[in-house]
Amino acid sequence: MLTESHDILARWMKHFSQLLNVSGVNDIRQTEIHTAKPIASEPSVSEAELAIEKLRRNKSPGIDQIPAEIIKAGGRTIRYEIHTLINSIWN
Repeated sequence: MLTESHDILARWMKHFSQLLNVSGVNDIRQTEIHTAKPIASEPSVSEAELAIEKLRRNKSPGIDQIPAEIIKAGGRTIRYEIHTLINSIWN
């Protein structure tokens, strides 16, 4: 019984080793995936502005420790900078 279990396990190991090991690639993290077109386009300025408008006042700030009131009061300059940052991260 123990030998039979060992044989089954050995066959599964061989199967998955062949299935998951790609020939010619030493480290799968080094491979790149190229797509024909982006899955989704960059967020627009209006999407960033809408997200800022939806921020709720009088709530605790997040991990960045920036209250929503400061972001909302920042005007056009802060909206532009946030949009630039979002697109930088997106790309």
